[in-house]
Amino acid sequence: MDYKIEIFLNGESCSFAVSEDETLLDTIRVKAGLEGCKRGCDSGECGACTVLLDGQPVNSCSYLSVQADGRSVVTIEGLTKGTELHPVQQAFYDAGAVQCGYCIPGMVLSAKALLDKNPAPSSDEIRKALSGNLCRCTGYTKIEEAVKLAAERLGGGAR
Repeated sequence: MDYKIEIFLNGESCSFAVSEDETLLDTIRVKAGLEGCKRGCDSGECGACTVLLDGQPVNSCSYLSVQADGRSVVTIEGLTKGTELHPVQQAFYDAGAVQCGYCIPGMVLSAKALLDKNPAPSSDEIRKALSGNLCRCTGYTKIEEAVKLAAERLGGGAR
């Protein structure tokens, strides 16, 4: 049986017919055609599928689409304005925090959620906020530096 849901995807109202067991990841990638959130572990452990749901990071691989009905969903594609990167995205680029790029959309969205509620996070707060996102390419040093750089550029600065 299909359910009709309406979500506010990257600021636009979108309607989808979804099954009761369809994940938000599948709705976003297959039906909306947005491939920035990645399929990684399919168990909510790696964070490659992270999106912002009402401003909070969630693993879209383990979140049902029917649960998102009427809510706001932001993907990595929703952060850019035309060709202009969001300050968090730009900081990741400038700090050299992007390696293969697979985990970066989830990292960026988790960092944005952190900076939205805490504009001057400590190193421990940054590590905790990113703890649900696994990177297989780096030692996380440049990723943490990128979040601190974004905080500075957004006017908060890191502690």
